[in-house]
Parts: sequence; C-alpha cells; structure tokens
Amino acid sequence: MQDGNITVTIEEREHNVLKGTTLEEVKNDFYSGNKAIVVAAYVNNEIKELTYAITEDCKVSFVDLSTADGVRIYQRSLAFLLVKAFHDIFPDETIEICHSVSKGLFFECSVKGLNEEDVLKIEERMRTLVNMNLPFEKKTMPTEEAKQLFLKKNRIDKYGAIKYREKPYVTFYRFDDMEDYFYGFMVPSSGYLTLFRLEFDNGGIVLISPRVTNPNTIEEHDIPKKLFQVFSEYRQWVNILGVDNVGKLNDIIEAGKADEFIRISEAIHEKKIARIADMIAEKRDKVKVILIAGPSSSGKTTFAQRLSIQLRVNGLVPVNISLDDYFVDKDNTPLDEHGKPDYEALEAIDLKLFNQQLNSLINGEEVSIPTFNFLTGRREYNNRKLQLKEGHVLVIEGIHGLNPKLTEEVSENSKFKIYISAITSMRIDKHNRIPTTDLRFIRRIVRDNRFRGCPAEKTIMLWPSVRRGEERNIFPFQEQADVMFNSSLIYELGVLKTLAIPLLSEIKPDQPQYSESRRLIEFLSYFLNINSDEIPPNSILREFIGGSCFFKQS
Repeated sequence: MQDGNITVTIEEREHNVLKGTTLEEVKNDFYSGNKAIVVAAYVNNEIKELTYAITEDCKVSFVDLSTADGVRIYQRSLAFLLVKAFHDIFPDETIEICHSVSKGLFFECSVKGLNEEDVLKIEERMRTLVNMNLPFEKKTMPTEEAKQLFLKKNRIDKYGAIKYREKPYVTFYRFDDMEDYFYGFMVPSSGYLTLFRLEFDNGGIVLISPRVTNPNTIEEHDIPKKLFQVFSEYRQWVNILGVDNVGKLNDIIEAGKADEFIRISEAIHEKKIARIADMIAEKRDKVKVILIAGPSSSGKTTFAQRLSIQLRVNGLVPVNISLDDYFVDKDNTPLDEHGKPDYEALEAIDLKLFNQQLNSLINGEEVSIPTFNFLTGRREYNNRKLQLKEGHVLVIEGIHGLNPKLTEEVSENSKFKIYISAITSMRIDKHNRIPTTDLRFIRRIVRDNRFRGCPAEKTIMLWPSVRRGEERNIFPFQEQADVMFNSSLIYELGVLKTLAIPLLSEIKPDQPQYSESRRLIEFLSYFLNINSDEIPPNSILREFIGGSCFFKQS
C-alpha cells in the first residue's frame, strides 16, 4: 500500500494509508496479532465492521474471537449463514433461534421428523457457502418503508421489532439471495466463518461456535439437561402469555396493560418459589441445609428471602449463614494467575471449619459461628452461638453453593441445592435473541450505581472478570442442582431501560467503555418504557432498582 494522507495507529505504531482504506485492508497489511479470527475493530473506542472505510486519523484496535464483541459478531454471522443454508435445503420450512445452550445456540424448525442426516445436509451447505466466500452486504432503508415491507412479507416479528423505534432508518444485510434484519454487525464475508459445527439435539439444531475462553477451537458439546428444561419451560410461558418477542411486549405497554402484565409475571415467580418450598418441606426429615448459587445479578438475595417466607408457611424456620464469614485470613488467601488475591476461589474459604460446623449443627450441637472482619482481614469470634432446633433449616447463599467440595463432608441427603439465574427466552425477533448475560449485565449496571455509587464505565470494565469467575466457579456445577429457578421477569427490560440509558449515556467517546455503552443503549432502544410504580416491594427486580421490602437501601 502506498503512503497516503491519513495516519492509523495500531498498537502504538503509526501507519500511513490512503483515505478510504477499509479496516479489512489495514488488517491484511499491518496487523500481525494473534491466531484468533479478527472480525471487527475499534476505531477511537467505537466498534466498526471491517468493511468500514477510514477517512481521518485514528487509533485502531482489532477485535477477534478472544473478546465478547468478537464472539457476538461471529455468532450473529453464523446464525445468518445457518438460516440461509437451511432455506436452501428446506425452502418451504421455517427456522428460528430459541436460546443459548452450553457452547452454542439452539434453533427450532418446522421440519417434521428432523433428524441427524438433515442437520448434516444443512452443515454441508453451510460449508459450501463458506468456501464460496460470499459477502454480507449492508443496506439501509427508511424505517417506515421497512415496516411496510415486513407487513407485505408477513414478517410480523420483524415488523414488531421496529414498530416503535424512533430511528429514521433500519439496517439490513443481504447474503447471496437472502435479505434479513439483524441487530448488530456482521463479518465481511462467509469466508471468515470457518469454525463451527452443527449437532442434532432435543429435536432441534445446535450451532456450536468458538468461545472467548477458547477462540481457536470448537469444544465438545453437551446440552445441560436441567438448564435446557428451564429454557423450554420459560419459552412455553412466554408463548402462553403471547410475548415471545419484543414487539408483542411493546404492544402490551402501548395498550396500557403493563400493570396487569407485571402482576402476572410476579405471580409466576411466587408460584415457582412456593413449589420449591413445598419440595423442601416434603423432605423436612432429611433436609437440613439449603444451598443457593447463581451468577452475578441473578437476584439470589431476594430469592433467599422470599423462599424463607414460603418455608415458614410450611412450618420450617430458616436460619441464614454467610459464606463470607468463613473466609481464610487475608495472609492465606490464594493468588490468581496475576499474583493478586483471588477471593472468588473456593480455597479462599476455610472448608474444613465450614464442614465441621455444618455437621455439628446438623447433629443438633451448639456452634460458635465466626464473623469475618473485612477491615482487618481476619476471622473473629464474638460469642455468636447457633443451634438448630426442631424444624430449623440452614439457608446458605454463595457462588460456590453447588460445588461438591464446599460441603463434601456433609451427607448428600441433608442438602437441597438450588441454582438461580436470569434466563431469557423472549427474543427481538425469530432470528435475533436476547442474551441472558446482557439482562444480568444491565441489572448490575443499575444496581452498582444506585447502591454502590459505581459509575457504569466501572461496571463495564469489571464485567469480563466477573464473567471469568462465573465460568470457573458457577457454571460447571449448575447441573448439580436439585431444582433451578429462573429469576428473569418478562417485563423488566422496559423498567431497567429508564434507569440504565442515562447511566450509559454518561460514557464519552474517548473512554474505552464507549463502544459497549452504545451497544447496550441500542439494545435497550427496542423496548418501550415501563413505570416502576406497579412493581411490588418483594419483587426480585427491586433488588436492582430499589424499593425492596427485604433490606434497607438508601
């Protein structure tokens, strides 16, 4: 490439390029990087597709599959590739994305008697399209024109997704002879999509792609049966309630029926929690320890309080113990790979003492419970005595709750294990899902600001570390649970939007978190606002937005 009239800075090195050079050309000429597939780039902290033409001096940082943004773009492009290949094989049938599974995405289709051979044919067609290296062409259309087009083609789900959007235009992608609407960026062409695998499972198609933790490999896949059942159950609920996509939820809000829908959603939660309490009560002669675990911003604290109320209805007396009080002294805290204290490691807990005291309590003995002093970093004893009496049951909440090593010296018959997470099955439309992780992320942004004084940019900065901790300490053990609880509320993004967007809007273009803030704002813009006044004080959502009856919040 000849010297030109703009300067591109990559990893502190300046390169002269011609105005109008694409990011893909810059990548090919100047970027050595690692071996992970590059799918996009940050241009002055704003993510851009590789087809983006550079017109002024800028800093460029390339995005590959070792990043969350990279994986999202790759998965989205693969989903379009799958939809196209499916229609090439089954032109008169339909396919739709349902939800995430262990290491991929789960799709359902209208093909009766779908089998492994059918899925193999679809995968073979996908690979043929990859070898053809066809472009994903971006097109824009005025929003009003797009609405009429979707109605004409009977794509009511697509129409609903943009029905209330205020943007003057919408973006399409054309791939070969197919056009579709996708929320988010694509790779330049199908030739980028070399890493994937399809599997036939649970009557549908699983699209497996690389993960952030292992960007160069397609890992072995195994659908977690219990978690999949929760997804399926929740999907049945959203279908019964008639809100399987954002357009239908917005119609309810626009019709002034949000308050009724809130009450229905909360009633579903209450019924589920009551059933879990009933299950525990049926085993009251055996169960002495209830273990609650789940990823960040799942609503574990409120769930534990509401479960405790239902246990009391069943004649049981819940007694809470905090795992934090069993931290080892700070001098003995294990170190992570960077040499820093790892407080989320299982070894940060005094497992021997914890198990000894649990067994003593189960046997009816009186125990002196420790208190961890976070100022001194030491465990203290302040004459806190505890003894389980008839009808008492311990309730223990923490990220390690389902790890067998946490309570390995306690009889399995004495334990009842609960996994809680915010699992979404409502979609933007049939080809665009709402990631479960994004729901928890937005909950945390709002909560951290309201109750911890933490700005959105800090929460965004720390989120990758939180996710790594979940991958290590929570997700591997989720199938150990006796029961799973879905803490998501179908309506909640309409409420969270009103609180999250002002926080995200404070992040400026010169901040590293700017691109992520714009992505979340764009996502939330699909939802109409919901006033929080109708949300009951015991709602799990109150844990994040305030007004909970269970704990004092300023």
